[in-house]
Amino acid sequence: MIRSHFGLEANPFDGENITLLPHQQTVFDTLQVHSRQGGLCVIMGEPGTGKSVIKSALAGLDKKSFITPTVSRTLHTYPGILRILCAAMDVEPGARAEKNEKLLIEAAFKINAKGRMLVPVIDDAHLMELDCLRHLRLLFEDFPKNHNLVLLAQPPLMNNLRLSAHEDIRSRITYSVNLGKLNPDDIRSFIFEQLDRIRLAHSTFGDDALALIVRSSEGILRRVRNLCISAMLEAVRDRTRTIGLEQVNRVLMQPHWRQERDLGEF
Repeated sequence: MIRSHFGLEANPFDGENITLLPHQQTVFDTLQVHSRQGGLCVIMGEPGTGKSVIKSALAGLDKKSFITPTVSRTLHTYPGILRILCAAMDVEPGARAEKNEKLLIEAAFKINAKGRMLVPVIDDAHLMELDCLRHLRLLFEDFPKNHNLVLLAQPPLMNNLRLSAHEDIRSRITYSVNLGKLNPDDIRSFIFEQLDRIRLAHSTFGDDALALIVRSSEGILRRVRNLCISAMLEAVRDRTRTIGLEQVNRVLMQPHWRQERDLGEF
């Protein structure tokens, strides 16, 4: 509907086509460096701050040089992770974890001999049992140094790792970063870059509407994207190609955008 109304060939603010912002590019480049020397990297951030953008960028690395399996929160068990790694490394998994560990170590050395790097990504790693992470750490100790285990997590993971019982894991972290909220200039740059990608004029969002989006998103990238898409849908309803305060305010009146104190009692 948006594409037809605005005459677009691509979906606006498409999550699969969001490019890295400068600070995300720095993190992405650093992760690639650590994959060449054996790394355990932790990328933290509140929901919506851009961890998934970095995950998508890692998944898009050159397949001839990188193997980038992703583990979702539904498979945060050690046997499940081993099976995913086996599939990514073209290994037929066995029935026992011990057998799969041996197969993976052998495959890792074959991958190393071919000059390829292994970058497994564990999403929502704060939901993982730390004993599972400890097993992975011990497994990767036997891998050649051309891998990088990347953990995408919310900040509570680091709070858990600071406990003395988990010092053996925390001491092996080679890089960590906390993705903070975006500043207003970064939000505007993101919106304009997305408009450029779909060949829409920057004036599609009026100055007042843009300022309200920047303020209401509170620096959360996901909120920026959702608010822009919803405002464009409101523009479709109003049969206008310019998004103003009326469209943005109509979105912000929806219960999930309003502060709890403004909702009153149901």
